[in-house]
Amino acid sequence: MALDQTEYQAKYNELADRFEKAKERLETVSMEITEKQARREIAEQCLAEIAKQEGVVSEFDEDFWYALVDYATVHGKDDVRFTFKDGTEIKV
Repeated sequence: MALDQTEYQAKYNELADRFEKAKERLETVSMEITEKQARREIAEQCLAEIAKQEGVVSEFDEDFWYALVDYATVHGKDDVRFTFKDGTEIKV
């Protein structure tokens, strides 16, 4: 029995489009999962470093600093911001 090629092609195109959209969504979700896993690992490392500290930190500890701070941004003489590995930003 012969198939109507126009109908077949329309159905194929519809399925191919659905597949491509699903594939793109899978890639997006996979990337989001990877990013969240990386953030979780960083947060766990920060928490482990904080747990090592006994009491209040009374003096500068370089290892502790590097474990918590991701980067510093200088916007001007009176505007320096530190961004922590968990995404928190403070202005000093």
